[in-house]
Amino acid sequence: MRVLIVEDEVDLARGIERALREEGFVCDLAFDGDEGLYKAKAWEYDAILLDLLLPGCDGRTLLRKLRAEKPTPVLVLTAIDGTEDKVELLDSGADDYLVKPFELAELLARLKALIRRAAHAPNPILEWGEIQLDTAARTVKKGDQPIPLPPKEYALLEFLALRRGSVVSRTTIYEHLYSEDDETLSNVLDVYVANLRRKLGRPVIETRRGEGYQIGALPAKSEQSPE
Repeated sequence: MRVLIVEDEVDLARGIERALREEGFVCDLAFDGDEGLYKAKAWEYDAILLDLLLPGCDGRTLLRKLRAEKPTPVLVLTAIDGTEDKVELLDSGADDYLVKPFELAELLARLKALIRRAAHAPNPILEWGEIQLDTAARTVKKGDQPIPLPPKEYALLEFLALRRGSVVSRTTIYEHLYSEDDETLSNVLDVYVANLRRKLGRPVIETRRGEGYQIGALPAKSEQSPE
């Protein structure tokens, strides 16, 4: 999942970036509101972490301008702790907020929940066929067997699973799995898909030629007929 961090406190932004990367997120940074607004409009992010007190375009203005164009989930980081101010934030288009100072564990939990809600998948456990994917623990099982996955393979599987039933283009996958600074080989996605099929079974990911990839062919466990 790709996240934009818009925060002018450089040490705080870098600390959040490190924590998110350890959890498998891809991060872009912006240290002022103008750069943040440009990146938020230019790329497709799974979520945005937005400070309010920014040089240039302030956080509220950024949020208002973004909401006029895109529905990207936004978690506001704020030092404001008044009820009226929180209500104003939510009414202005913020999806959630976190009052500074905060614990990184809570930030991660709120961010993951925000991304799941945006994908209409509030349950952290995603199941289809024999596959069980725990988005909170970042683990995958096939039946009762744990299947260890490298970070990028897990990220690809989770991204497709959260969009189960929809065809996802290669371009969209690249935009959400890699930051603006990453340089990837053109065939790396094919390698990841092949590895996931080898570990989890070929039917897990469908190829739609000329369109992209999809998870959705397998019925849920409750829909499967007994053998």
